[in-house]
Amino acid sequence: MKHCFEVNGVEYPVWLVRHEDGYRLRLENEVIASLRFSRQTERRGTLTIAGESEPVRFVVDGETVHLHMRGLARSLRYRDPMRAPASASPETNQLMARAPIPGMVLTINIVPGQSVAGGAALMTIESMKLETIIRAPKHGVVSRIHFKEGESFERDAVLVSLVEEGI
Repeated sequence: MKHCFEVNGVEYPVWLVRHEDGYRLRLENEVIASLRFSRQTERRGTLTIAGESEPVRFVVDGETVHLHMRGLARSLRYRDPMRAPASASPETNQLMARAPIPGMVLTINIVPGQSVAGGAALMTIESMKLETIIRAPKHGVVSRIHFKEGESFERDAVLVSLVEEGI
């Protein structure tokens, strides 16, 4: 699942992929480390990164997580990567093809800048071994493809953004 964290004003897009009894942390296509978190109390836990365990103190305050580990304090702000595309205003004349269910992109049939007709197949997704074709909601030009083949997404995520032709 794609996540984005802000630390000291810098955003870091990361992927957390389930692996055995924990996760693998990826930056783009590179696996950085395997990790696992064990919560012990409301504000304490153990974070295991690449096989090394460290005690952690934390406080969750809305979208901000305050961490204390190895004598250092850090604040990480969670940025939902779906929020920005999903909140585009209607005045921008953008059309969006959204995910009806959580899943993974299997194939992409379009490229940015391509004109598509309403109902045209934009991509094929898979969820629980079920393949679904995502279609253009109406005529338009592909302005952005939000996920690559093999990437996972949540329900209602914006998969493809279109702009009305002639605008």
